[in-house]
Amino acid sequence: MTATTLYGIRNCDQVRKARKLLDQHGVEYVFHDYRRDGLTDELLDSWFSHVPWDSLLNRRGTTWRKLPEAARLAIVDQQSAREAMKAEPTLIRRPVLTTGQDVLVGFSESVYLRTLNLPSP
Repeated sequence: MTATTLYGIRNCDQVRKARKLLDQHGVEYVFHDYRRDGLTDELLDSWFSHVPWDSLLNRRGTTWRKLPEAARLAIVDQQSAREAMKAEPTLIRRPVLTTGQDVLVGFSESVYLRTLNLPSP
């Protein structure tokens, strides 16, 4: 079976929803809290190889709104996004689910069910 990893932060509502769905369907997965467990360039680059950097950047969250305007304006490409995400992991849209070659950003029950070949409720 392909390793499945759910990345996020423990107290995020969307992460909780994703964990609940995975648990209800008996999906074995590893939870990686990137506040506690950290982020590496290699991990971020592997996500960037599957999804555009700007889809990983959470521009709706509190962390983004609290950034000084100059810091927000400085995030213009993959490299600047990587540095910002490493400095402030909560700038990453949550959760990120990796399974096989799939990298899913954000939580959508229907997308999770389809990607993981799980039965609809």
